Parts: sequence; C-alpha cells; structure tokens
Amino acid sequence: MRRTRILTAVLALAAGLLSGAPTALAADPPPVKIAADTYTWKNARIDGGGFVPGIVFNRTEKNLAYARTDIGGAYRWQEASKTWTPLLDSVGWDDWGHTGVVSIASDSVDPNRVYAAVGTYTNSWDPKNGAVMRSSNRGASWQKANLPFKLGGNMPGRGMGERLAVDPNRNSVLYLGAPSGKGLWRSTDSGVTWSQVANFPNAGNYVADPSDTSGYSSDNQGIVWVTFDESTGTSGSATKTIYVGVADKDNAVYRSTDAGATWQRLAGQPTGYLAHKGVLDAKNGYLYLAYSDKGGPYDGGKGQLWRYATGTGAWTNISPVAEADTFYGFSGLTVDRQKPGTVMATAYSAWWPDTQIFRSTNSGATWTKAWDYTSYPNRENRYTMDVSSAPWLTWGANPQPPEQTPKLGWMTEALEIDPFNSNRMMYGTGATIYGTENLGNWDNGGKFTVKPMVQGLEETAVNDLASPPSGAPLLSALGDIGGFRHTDLTKVPSMMFTQPNFTTTTSLDFAESNPNTVVRVGNLDSGPHIAFSTDNGANWFAGTDPSGVSGGGTVASAADGSRFVWSPEGAGVHHTTGFGTSWQASGGIPAGAIVESDRVDPRTFYGFKSGKFYVSTDGGATFKESPATGLPSGDSVRFKALPGGKGDIWLAGGAPDGAYGLWHSTDGGTSFTKLPNVEQADTVGFGKAAPGASYQTLYTSAKIGGVRGIFRSTDKGASWTRVNDDAHQWGWTGAAITGDPRVYGRVYVSTNGRGVIYGDSSDGGTTGPGPGPTPTGACKVTYKVTSQWSGGFQADVQLTNTGTGPWNGWSLNWAFADGQKLTQAWNAEAAQSGTTVTAKNVGWNGTVAAGASVSFGFTANWSGTNTKPAAFKLGDQSCS
Repeated sequence: MRRTRILTAVLALAAGLLSGAPTALAADPPPVKIAADTYTWKNARIDGGGFVPGIVFNRTEKNLAYARTDIGGAYRWQEASKTWTPLLDSVGWDDWGHTGVVSIASDSVDPNRVYAAVGTYTNSWDPKNGAVMRSSNRGASWQKANLPFKLGGNMPGRGMGERLAVDPNRNSVLYLGAPSGKGLWRSTDSGVTWSQVANFPNAGNYVADPSDTSGYSSDNQGIVWVTFDESTGTSGSATKTIYVGVADKDNAVYRSTDAGATWQRLAGQPTGYLAHKGVLDAKNGYLYLAYSDKGGPYDGGKGQLWRYATGTGAWTNISPVAEADTFYGFSGLTVDRQKPGTVMATAYSAWWPDTQIFRSTNSGATWTKAWDYTSYPNRENRYTMDVSSAPWLTWGANPQPPEQTPKLGWMTEALEIDPFNSNRMMYGTGATIYGTENLGNWDNGGKFTVKPMVQGLEETAVNDLASPPSGAPLLSALGDIGGFRHTDLTKVPSMMFTQPNFTTTTSLDFAESNPNTVVRVGNLDSGPHIAFSTDNGANWFAGTDPSGVSGGGTVASAADGSRFVWSPEGAGVHHTTGFGTSWQASGGIPAGAIVESDRVDPRTFYGFKSGKFYVSTDGGATFKESPATGLPSGDSVRFKALPGGKGDIWLAGGAPDGAYGLWHSTDGGTSFTKLPNVEQADTVGFGKAAPGASYQTLYTSAKIGGVRGIFRSTDKGASWTRVNDDAHQWGWTGAAITGDPRVYGRVYVSTNGRGVIYGDSSDGGTTGPGPGPTPTGACKVTYKVTSQWSGGFQADVQLTNTGTGPWNGWSLNWAFADGQKLTQAWNAEAAQSGTTVTAKNVGWNGTVAAGASVSFGFTANWSGTNTKPAAFKLGDQSCS
C-alpha cells in the first residue's frame, strides 16, 4: 500500500471523528425506565485492519504480551488459542478518546499489573484530557488516573516509545513521557497519582508541520520513550539509571544515574535525528537507538542506528546501510533476551517496494536483511509469507517487481522478539500484526515463515453497515481497507471490496427489493469514487464520476435498483438511471446533503442538510424542502426509511446544545414527531420483528433514561431495552447501526477502531431456524454460471418456494454431469459425494415463505465441458 493512500485514509478517519464526536453533555431529563437484556457480543471477523504501533512482552512471565492500537484500544495475548483479547471495551461514549493508546507497560515485578496511557488527540478533536489506566488483573478491569493534559494515541509520532515504563526494581514507580511540551511525569504509588518531574531539562521541540493550523501536525511530540537499566538497582529500591528519549534533534537522549534526582544530556550523542526507540541490553552494557529524521509513522527519509556503551560512554554508528543509501528512517528495535548480542531493527518508512527488517547477531557489527536484490528488480527473501488466515492482506494486487504481495509491511514501528523464545518474533504494520515462530531459520540458511498473528485484534473504523434481506448477512463500509462482504460472520472474508479498491468507503446501499444490486462510494487517490455490484457485493465494477467529485459522500439505491442518487464530496447531489454512466444534477437540494431512499417506492428519495429535510418523488431529479420543523440544525444526523413501509422514516442525531434525539415520520417526511423518551440518539436501524410483533425491531446508539448505550425497541419506540452493558461500550458508536432482517435480536454496531461488533440476544430466536422437516410442495430452481475461467467457474442458484406453505429448512440436491468438483459455497452448507452435491440452508435462511426465494452461490473446478445439471430435487420433490 502506498504512503499517500494510508495517510489520506488515516487523516480522513481522524477528521471524520469531528462530525460525530460527543462534547459536554446537557443536563439529564427525568429518568425513563428501561429494560435490559443479556447479549453475547462478538466481532464480525476481519482480523486486524489498522496500525499497531506497539507490542510489549512481559520480561518475567512467559507468553504474557500486550499490543496497543492507535484508535482501537489495547489487547492481551492468549497463548492457548494464539489470539488477542480486547481490554478497553468498557470505555464509554463520553470518554471515546481513551480508546487511543499511546503507550502500554507490563509490570515485570507483578505480572498481574498492566498500565495504559490513553487519549487519542492532543488538539481540539478530542475534548478530554488523557489518562493512565491501571489494572491489577491483566486488563480484565481498570482504574483510571486522569491527567492534566492530553495524550495522542492517533497523533504523529505515535510509533515512538514506549513512553510509559514501570521501574523493574521498584514497581510502584512509573514514568510517562508527555507530548505538547508537558514534560516528564512520575508516579510513586503504582499509577494512582502523577506529578511532573520538575527538574527534567527538556520537554521536546519537534513538530511535524509547524504550519498546520489544526494542531494535528503542529504539536510538539514531546518525551517519546523511557528505558530503565535494571542492572543499576536491587529489588525494592528504585533503579538508578534511567534513559529518556526526547523529540529534539539536537538533544535526543537524557540520562539519570540517581533514580531521577538529576538529569543530563548524554554526551557525544548523534544530532540531526529523532531517537524513535531506545532499547537496553543490560547484560552487554549497550543502549541501542533507532533514529529517523522524522517522527513517523508515515514520514521519514533518512536514518541511522547507533550503539551506546553504558560503561564507557562510547558511541558507535552501527547502521546496516550508509546514511546516503537510506530513503527511510529506523524505528522498530528489539534485542533477543536469550541471546543479547542479537539485535533487530526495521526501516519503518520504506513504503516502496517494501519495508525492510535488519538482523545482527554480533551487537550490530554486521547485519543481514530480510530481503535483498539479486539483480534488480528481482529480489530474494529470507522468509516466506502465509496469509491464508487473512487472505485480504494481498489487497488483490498484482504488482510488478520489485514489489510483492503480500508486502512484508509498512509503518513497521513495533518489533519484538519474545524474551523467552528466540524463535518467536512479532511486529506491527499499518494493517496487521505479523509474526514468526521459526525466526532461527534466518541465521541457518533456511527461511522463516511470516504469518498474521492478529486473530481477535479488530481495528477497523466503521462508516456504514447494511444487512440485506437475502444474500450475505453483512456488508460493511470501512476506513483504510474499504469494506467487506461477510457471508459467514465467524470467518475472515477472502478479500475486501475491489474493482475499485477505495482507501475508505464512506457509504453503501442495496436495492431493498433486489438485494443483488449494491452500490458503494468512497475515497481514492485517483479514479472513480463509485462502484456497483449485481451479485450482492461479491463482484464489483466502477461507475463514472460527475465532474468535480473529490470524495465519496453518501449514496442511495432505488428500492428496485433501477436508479441511484449520490451526494459526493466536491460536487452537488446527482441522480442517474442504470449504473452511473451518465449523471444529472438534482435540483432543490443543497450540496453535501445526506441522501437515502424509500425502501418501497423506487422513485422516492430523501435528503437532509442543516436542519432541513428534502423529498424527491421523481427519482432524484428534483427535491422539495419539507415543511417539517424542529429537526437538528447541524449535520450530525443519520436517517433511514423502514423496509416495507412507504414513507416511514426514522431520523437520529443532533447535538447537546440543540435539538438532539430520535424522530419518526409516517408521511414521507412531511412531518416528524420527536420521541419523548429518547434524550439523545445518533444512529437508527431496523431488524427482524420480535415474535408476535408486526413492526420491525428498532436499534439505536442513544442516551435513554440517563444511560448511554445500544438500545432495542420492539414497539415502535414506546419502550426500550438496553442490549449492551458497561463492559461492552466500545467508545464512540455513532456512525451506523443495523439489525438483521433474518435473525430477531441480532444487531450490528459500528465502532471507531474496534471493527464491526455484532450481538445476539438471550431473548430467543438468535440463531435463526435450523433445518426442519423436508419441505413439501412445488419448487423452482434457477441455475446460472456467472463466471468461468480455465479450470474453474462460479455459479448462483436461486431456489423458489412455488408451493402454498412455508419451508422451515431446506436441502437441495443435484448431480454434476461432467466431473465438476465443488470447491467453496456461500449462503449454504454444501458438500459433494461422487457427482452428487447437497446444499442445505444455514441458520438464517432456512425459513422460505410461499412465493419467496433463497439464493446461494458456489465455485467449482471443471475440465473439458461444463454442462449444467439436468435436474434438482428438494428432498424427494423434483423442482422445475
């Protein structure tokens, strides 16, 4: 992935928080009684998806490791399952910034203790100060010490560190390096209270871009790491020697030899660079330093590696390549605690053709590389890559040498060798955690295997969600990696949306009565900003942009998929018939409006902008302003029309200093009624009606009865049930929400850094109907080969209930005539025995009403000829 794509996506993600970020809350209205339900919460698996700037192993307990993310919380490694467990899901709406983790520290004296320095932005984007979270049970629960300044888990320089450190001899003492000129801070009571180290001489002076008026790139990156020399203390007494890294190119490293009483700049140190990392090999008496000319994680064009002899004060340049030959900075830095002369470092900002990892087994005297050129552009790797567990990491790319896919990585600022296992190494990238468990092969002439070691760590920012009534149960619009079609929530999809591959997908929609038609819009460096699918999002083709489009905006599909309305960035609202080959400007609606479609009438579309609601009844050609009043005046609004209910619209949004809540219209937006029992609401979505109910279930991220949470209503909002709890809050959840039209109680929740969360209710009906009695009555099958290539093909099957009664479970059989072999299926459980294929429903699509249809697809191998099956049977019933 090229640097500009990552940078654009992350900055867009940061800016995107502004529109929905909560500010100071208004006084609470009188309490409303709310019910509660017990839910089981999981992630729709993507595995990774964002930047992991820090990995920390405990130095005294095997297999205890933590990872920090820039916006998505912290995680603990589970050795038995080789997965990560999220630790900060309890962070609530008001403290959303505390899901950004700038540093993490594991106590080597008491491994049950772990600390996290949290806060997402140091500028105005995050309204709250940072904090240090402390846990005595490995992150299962936390206490918090609020700080008098902000921290920047998603700010420039976040890959440097670790800024937070526990004294390895007297573990009640901790140090924290602060940004923004706030200096060095210390706690002497295990993180309960903090005070500034008044005599520390340098608060840093480096800023990435002094001209940035937003404060994002113009903030002083401050104190960037703290490292203790454990050999200069004894158990129970404070460690004497402490090294501190400062964002100052002329004065980057300081030391105290009296437990922090006094501090001195290390004499003879290199200048002109920032020290991203300082890692101490106490056994051999070396402090290793990784330098870059920039703060990262995106920038950095020159770098050096240095070794400082702690006993003699001698400095040695141990750079693996000459400075003139670098086009990157160094950051990822680690030593092998079992073999301390072994050192590794990364070229974190080598975006093209790939990152580089360097390894020395003689304290930096000589180095080898993870890959090198044989004859340009050909290269030889010391490693093999296996991304079968997360195949989307190839990005569907087909690069020319010397680029390869999947890449070894980018933004590789976290690199750690397991202190108890020289064969295990983990490193963070801009999209995942990679690792190996046979690192020793590097030195013996063999190849080590790099695999994703990221399962359980979900780090995507979710912009939009859709759950169609047929096809895949979940479609997602994500920051940085575009989005996915989940046919199975428990499995990683094979690829994100491609053709085109948006850096960030901002909005998506499907045709309510024809869910195979899907549209998405998003951001891209160059090329179209809109794409269409006619097979429920499995495959895509690009549309054509109207003139002036600069970003995705929002998009809506007509109920039957015959036309689309698009409100992109950089251009006004436009409409088209067909798949976007020719767009016309829509009249009567302002640029930047949010657009949605009626889910019944294919010619009716809706819009909202700055407190005004707009309606089109001519397919989006013209809009008229609704007379509705009292709606939120700003643009932090999300609204949806109810499937199956013409003109039935729900609108959520607002701000604490004005109108804020949930509104309902039953007359196509002519008038809206505000629900009196909802104080604040930011999203709204619909799911399958409760047993015995005729109206679909409502879901919202809201404040009801004085409580912030995820709520469900089965009676049009008359009463509400909170479905999450205080342990499951996920910070900011204001981008999107939807229920599942096929599974009562299931809700999909967007997060800003914890991926797509879905919950199932203990209220019953959560798994959907399973296979029941063999269906009786007439059936019809449509079998279509949608794609064919040498040796393989893809087909779609539509099964229609042409009888008079519903099916509760189905099993369809056919025989291949030419030796075709099934390889994969979706939306059905399929197996082949000899020539016979049996496809059965999965849990959510077992019920098929009379006159309704269910669809599934598969891929298979073939050779010679590919004759379609001659007959299909539903149990013993032959289908036409």
